[in-house]
Amino acid sequence: MTGDAPRERWRLYVDGLAFRVIASRSGTDRPAVVLVHGIGASHRYLSRLHDVLAEDRTVFSIDLPGFGGLPKPDRDVDVPTMAAALATVVASLDAGAVVLVGHSMGSQWVVELAVARPELVTHVVAMGPVADARHRTMLAQTIALARDTLGEPPLVNAIVFSDYLRCGVPWYLTQLRHMLSYPIEDRVAELTRPLVLIRGSRDPIAGMEWCRLLRDRAGGGRAASLALIPGQHHVAQHSAPRAVASAILAHVDRVTDPTAAQE
Repeated sequence: MTGDAPRERWRLYVDGLAFRVIASRSGTDRPAVVLVHGIGASHRYLSRLHDVLAEDRTVFSIDLPGFGGLPKPDRDVDVPTMAAALATVVASLDAGAVVLVGHSMGSQWVVELAVARPELVTHVVAMGPVADARHRTMLAQTIALARDTLGEPPLVNAIVFSDYLRCGVPWYLTQLRHMLSYPIEDRVAELTRPLVLIRGSRDPIAGMEWCRLLRDRAGGGRAASLALIPGQHHVAQHSAPRAVASAILAHVDRVTDPTAAQE
């Protein structure tokens, strides 16, 4: 199967929350990969990574409620609530245990899901995880995002900011409040599945010290992995999809038994 294969798309609802699934199916027995976007974004900035990974395995990209043009929830949805609904979506894929990949705030949702429902997950991959302890105010996040924007390719900025417009300010700010308060550094310590951290070497949002802290705090007695993508910023999966895919698969394929300790 190649990344040019047709994608399936469908929408489903969990407790009134609308999700969109974009699927590229493969006949291989490799664990499927599930991609989860970050705050304000959608599957569109994961599309290149989706296609590369789909060359030899099944891949699902998921748009979360209120993002990517999906209806805004009529209630507040914090990280545990979103993760619980996302877990229902993942279970509905009938793909067995999956490699769960989140970008930015997506890292929070996938970590929370893996802590609560480890049977659904083989590995957790956190790309550009937030919120860096240095950026836990709205002002600090805005400055870090502005710095990142200056370094990203124009196409990345066009995709991201058009998705921000679709998301809208009220829902973005609601989720930003949860993003800034979610203690991911504590939750990774509760993981029982291997953690892979991926960071663009020039990412001003997820700093190197922060990513090392998450790596060192990963739970379950497992040695988490940290991979750098040289010369890339926060949205490395779009500007360097093959490098990111290689980093994911190099670590994921190294341990096929999720209950086995990593070297």
